[in-house]
Amino acid sequence: MSSGLHHWVSEAARIRPDARAVVGEDDTITYGELEAYSNRLAAILRAQGCEKGDRVAVLMPNSARAVGSLIGILKAGCAYVPLDPGGATARTAAMIRQCEPRALLARDGAPEVLRDLDSRGALDSIACGWLGREDPPRAMAFTLTDIEGASAEASPSDVGPDDLAYILFTSGTTGAPKGVPITHGSVRTFVDWAVQHFELGPHDRLSGHTALTFDLSTFDIYATFAAGAELHHVPKRARLMPHELSDFIHDRGLTLWFSVPSQLAYVARFDALDGRSFPSLRHVAWCGDVLPTPVLLYWKRKLSEVTFTNLYGPTEATVASSYYEVPEDFEDPTADIPIGTACAGERLLVLNEDLRPVAEGEAGDVYIGGVGLSPGYWRDLERTQAAFVSDPEASNGGGRLYRTGDRGRLGSDGMVHFLGRADFQIKASGYRVEPGEVENAILGLDEVAACAVVAVTVDDFNGSAIGCVYVASNGAPLPVGEVKKRLADALPSYMVPTRWLGVDDLPVDSRGKIDRTRARALLEA
Repeated sequence: MSSGLHHWVSEAARIRPDARAVVGEDDTITYGELEAYSNRLAAILRAQGCEKGDRVAVLMPNSARAVGSLIGILKAGCAYVPLDPGGATARTAAMIRQCEPRALLARDGAPEVLRDLDSRGALDSIACGWLGREDPPRAMAFTLTDIEGASAEASPSDVGPDDLAYILFTSGTTGAPKGVPITHGSVRTFVDWAVQHFELGPHDRLSGHTALTFDLSTFDIYATFAAGAELHHVPKRARLMPHELSDFIHDRGLTLWFSVPSQLAYVARFDALDGRSFPSLRHVAWCGDVLPTPVLLYWKRKLSEVTFTNLYGPTEATVASSYYEVPEDFEDPTADIPIGTACAGERLLVLNEDLRPVAEGEAGDVYIGGVGLSPGYWRDLERTQAAFVSDPEASNGGGRLYRTGDRGRLGSDGMVHFLGRADFQIKASGYRVEPGEVENAILGLDEVAACAVVAVTVDDFNGSAIGCVYVASNGAPLPVGEVKKRLADALPSYMVPTRWLGVDDLPVDSRGKIDRTRARALLEA
């Protein structure tokens, strides 16, 4: 059996060619059609000189055709590099120069971006393909018509588990984007675990919530194809309108919902599940940020028959490295939701500065090891050596650990609890404060729907104050004096925020994660 991710599509097409594979806003594709389209694209890419190991950039929004294009790229033996068609062109050009793609695929919505990239010389010597139905904005090496006229006969590539499947770019602390390459073997190991854990099969219908540039889409696409299931892309309007999102989950008969926590919080805030039944829904899972416990309890009350799973992991470790399945008796609004224990083939560790395990209950730095680790940042040895370190417990000296930059503690139950980012750790009045611990206490208040705790610069010897940007449950300003008194029962005085700001919505980045830099700017304005 091929170890390439595209094998799942070929196998599903062989067994159930007429079954729907991807249901998009404007396009739907069956497994048979997906197999034929991806074979044709692979043939065209090879004709354009693409060889095993080459990169192919994808400047397209998430859609059935875009997903089919990813499979075609993999069948050609290449690795895909998703780019945001709505992103800053200068940053997109920098990514293209870093990964040096042999080809680039674009479609509707990208003309202006392509013209800007052309003016910067970013597309020189790249075979550009136009996958839109309208006329291309520039001369193209090939078009959708050329793909549709190519041979649909399969021509498998000899892809192995160590070959690259994709490169995703993440933000760097210096401002330059970092390319994170991930192999076929790493994705297969995670997906095999996910399909088994969620008991997925051909009857399932999964949500497709994120852009291709976000690695949550890896779960959406390949867990669906490995199970021979259906992937349902969530319309943009539904992502913005909580009641329409509730309708979407119900009307599509989704069996698994997977998203960033902010989407779940948005639904809870507007009570968009009220009065609805979801007889098909079996699993709700989230990843990418902290889900407030009151939001989880809202969903649990509304969907008592559903299992809830918190997934944790950075892009550098292939979607998720650990999980926590919420028990039925989880009811304490002041309790945090653990990031849990390692998925199959992974290691989740909380270590001190000497890379030794911390004692139970102590805070430390979260490290990840195992089969999901990226080989390192794309053509960036310095950053790779800083983030990927030797495992001191590896007997042969060959093991690696990834320094996540997160803080955590090991609970008495063996579960790892997330405390926040190390770079957002606050030092106030001489104490080191973990923002996650403070946020958890605040979210235990009925009056608070969401919050972000950050360091605020002050002009005194303390250096920083603790600030809290919050969304009130009832829309009214918090009685801060009373809130501080109530928090004193849960937190030492030095951990209680001294700066408070109510907002209608927490600032989030393009991936739906809380943007703590913007939250701090709001408090300091």
